[in-house]
Amino acid sequence: MILPKAPVEKIIRSCGADRVSDSAATELAETLEKIGVDISTRAIKYAKHAGRKTVTSSDIKLAR
Repeated sequence: MILPKAPVEKIIRSCGADRVSDSAATELAETLEKIGVDISTRAIKYAKHAGRKTVTSSDIKLAR
């Protein structure tokens, strides 16, 4: 797992949860990482297609 649990727990709490189990934070972190990898992979393809090495926010928006 790449994402630290504390920020993920904070996200869940910001949505109204009083308490967050370790397993819930871990599950959300793993899910967010999978989504992030998918979006990043597509964004990299868009940047390469445009002849760039730098991934831009536009690439991320397109990939999203």
